[in-house]
Amino acid sequence: MAGLDGLAGLPVIVGAGVAGLSTALHLKGPCVLINNAPLGMGGSSALAQGGLSAAVGPGDSPAQHAQDTLAAGAGLCDEAVVRRMTTAGPEAVRQLLAWGVPFARDDKGALALHLEAAHSRPRVLFAGGDASGRLMTQALVRQALAKPSIHVLAPAQAQRIITQHGHVAGLEIALPEGTFILPTAHIIMATGGLGGLYNATTVPEGQKGGGLALAARAGAAFADMEFTQFHPTVLDTGTPGQRPLVSEAVRGAGAKLIDETGQRFTEELAPRDVVSRALAQHLAAGHRVFLDARRLPGGRFSELFPTIFARCLEHGVNPEQDPIPVRPAMHYHMGGIMVDGACRSTVPGLYAVGEAACTGLHGANRLASNSLLEAFVTGAWAAGDINQHPLAAQSPGQGTPHAASTPSVPLQQPLQKPLPDVGALMWQYAGINRNQEGLSALLDKLRPLTPHDDAALMGCFVAEAALRRCESRGAHARSDYPTCRPPSEMPRQSLILGDVLA
Repeated sequence: MAGLDGLAGLPVIVGAGVAGLSTALHLKGPCVLINNAPLGMGGSSALAQGGLSAAVGPGDSPAQHAQDTLAAGAGLCDEAVVRRMTTAGPEAVRQLLAWGVPFARDDKGALALHLEAAHSRPRVLFAGGDASGRLMTQALVRQALAKPSIHVLAPAQAQRIITQHGHVAGLEIALPEGTFILPTAHIIMATGGLGGLYNATTVPEGQKGGGLALAARAGAAFADMEFTQFHPTVLDTGTPGQRPLVSEAVRGAGAKLIDETGQRFTEELAPRDVVSRALAQHLAAGHRVFLDARRLPGGRFSELFPTIFARCLEHGVNPEQDPIPVRPAMHYHMGGIMVDGACRSTVPGLYAVGEAACTGLHGANRLASNSLLEAFVTGAWAAGDINQHPLAAQSPGQGTPHAASTPSVPLQQPLQKPLPDVGALMWQYAGINRNQEGLSALLDKLRPLTPHDDAALMGCFVAEAALRRCESRGAHARSDYPTCRPPSEMPRQSLILGDVLA
């Protein structure tokens, strides 16, 4: 394809949510931005309701934001990363405002702030009531389209990372015109997480970790893969697949969790893993669970949360008249491609940002609304490193076993027979509560499929990491190991492809 010739050698960003757009906008030189859907569509960023956390309110500080993040992370956060990220928050807000993100303001003109679970004070900036991610994404898309040095290829599908002598050398991409190789020394994975692996999820069902699988088959190391965050409150539609999120901000605004008798049964603003397990246990005991938002101190539900209100009405629920039926669903993955402070993976030239990356910020459990902050800031970090080293990518892992030169392992042709329902298996065996028997059974079912199916491969990464963590911590709960061990006995763990397929 003649048009691609002029793009050879440019950094290639795969994914155009907040993390990918931030990377492109912070790069000083030209780049290629690949997305499998039109810009602003197809990913999770635009679905974010709550907002972005940053210490910009009166009496707040990055140090306090860091303390809340560390507490939520249950002993496994990288404290240096946490403090660097929370310190970057106020400047990120200033840049987002300059780029046109319409964060809400109060009647005095100050930035309005929501309170969300496990935050010690209101700290979450929001836009459009509950349309924060969509409005943030739209603002960044406008900036990207106005920057001539950003070359957009959409729709386009990344199919394989090509390496030479262990270094990134190119990306195989599928376009409507055919499949092409785009030579490059820098690939930035901004493809999001793997929430679509589960048959109850808040993210698009197609988000099954395909970008992560490309990195795994190219030899990248992964970290914290066992830590999958289940959001306590999604609309209980009674059907599998993607379900509408009912933001934590609703509970922060005063909504109460009740059962069919009208009784409360848990603390609404406890960390997400605590609330999710409480809901799961109550449901398993035969109860139904509801979020009662009929009388919120701050005003009518339809005015405070117009997007959620509309989605509830679509399913026959009026939150101003009826309690909202809710249940937990897979929401966010704390693990991902293991990166350093410049978002470099163990494969030289391969970067990861946003949910695709594992920076160590979240530890065992993400603090609410830290994800949009991380997406925007890690994009700036990766771009900053490429700006400083435009000709050759450096890897933090050179000389370590996980950074050894590894040939890219391509995905084999799909099997002719029907594949098992990976989503149902993941929910059954690697869901909110896990044990050795179930995780071992899951690996036995998925491993034979990994040469042919990326979803099965990423499911194996989650299951293997969960099997190796013989304790319960944060978002990872083992019924056969219900207690939490000292972090020195169960530190953060990393995996590569060979560990999972052994």
